[in-house]
Amino acid sequence: MPLPPTPGKFSADLLQALDGIKSVRSFSKGKELFSEGSSATGVYLVESGEVRGLLRTGQHEQQLLEVFGPGAVLGLSGTISGEPYRMTAEAGEATTVAFVPREKFKEFLLEHNDYSMEVVRLLGDELHGLYHKFRNISAHPGRPRHRSLDEQLN
Repeated sequence: MPLPPTPGKFSADLLQALDGIKSVRSFSKGKELFSEGSSATGVYLVESGEVRGLLRTGQHEQQLLEVFGPGAVLGLSGTISGEPYRMTAEAGEATTVAFVPREKFKEFLLEHNDYSMEVVRLLGDELHGLYHKFRNISAHPGRPRHRSLDEQLN
């Protein structure tokens, strides 16, 4: 029986199944994989190195959101929804990624719907992680804590 996937990462089975439609790309330190606001062209799977996730804070300023290491999946929500990338991804060091073009990835999921639930789970993990980041950023000492929806319902 295969092991369950690690949160934020595709399972080994899904990665192996994508072998036929992915290409491997190398990026030197500081090179962009994709930029915030650009059309989502596909999914990036970090194989080695690190990728810095950056958000625009001003015209020429960016803030570090997160550093992603091997196994991280980047650009998934934009690839599925057709929306632009929501952050800039930049190599933090020499980095190798696998790239799966958007149309090939969508066709793959239609043909292999057994992996669709894994992708849905991963999108849910992303949403859950963003929710917690937002909560941490917006929390201020002395500010009244609002009860969560779960707490209100129970």
